[in-house]
Amino acid sequence: MSRTLCLIPARGGSKGIPGKNLREVGGKPLIVWTIEQALEAEVDLDVLVSTDSEEIADIARRHGADVPFLRPPELAQDTTATEPVVEHAIDFREQQGRRYDRVMLLQATSPVRMRGTLDRAVAEFDAKQVDSLVGVVPQAPFLWQDGPTPVAQYDVDHRPRRQELMPTTYRYRETGSLYVTATEIYQTRHNRIGGRVGLFVMDEVEGIDIDTLHDLTVAEERLRQLKEGLA
Repeated sequence: MSRTLCLIPARGGSKGIPGKNLREVGGKPLIVWTIEQALEAEVDLDVLVSTDSEEIADIARRHGADVPFLRPPELAQDTTATEPVVEHAIDFREQQGRRYDRVMLLQATSPVRMRGTLDRAVAEFDAKQVDSLVGVVPQAPFLWQDGPTPVAQYDVDHRPRRQELMPTTYRYRETGSLYVTATEIYQTRHNRIGGRVGLFVMDEVEGIDIDTLHDLTVAEERLRQLKEGLA
């Protein structure tokens, strides 16, 4: 049996972009990209979609994901956090007699993932012996905090050139795309991040998170590039 529950949450409602998870991107519904990436991984994943939408459930099943339930309404509100949704899926599987060491959480709204990314994430989770692994993309440390007097988050008197930046001087932005977490962290901390935390550094091209129509356009182009081997 798979040691990894791969959960893809996909609520039917969306205020920013109506029907976002089913919007066509690169010739297929948005959620299908993430389902296919999970099913194509070499590591054994139990790919489960948690949704409150019959339409999303039907699309997910037709593309190979398991949708063993429709999410209850109280877990499908605009204000619903992701963690209770994950815990609901864990509990459902445990009632079926299936227990997992870890949960891979994939957000369908961050659909750009390179081939091998999911396998690398599981390998790093095991190799680093962490309790939670957070998908991030690197960015230069030239950050500012606004206010009456803006404050630089780096030494402006010793500004490094980009080619001089080291891994330790970069900052890392959480993508929201991918998390790998020990099951017990969800059950005891009720959080996707807890215990010993590791950073899973993803390629910059994988850092897109779809909140706007512009993001959809950018994601479609990046997915096209990946498909054609251009990125």
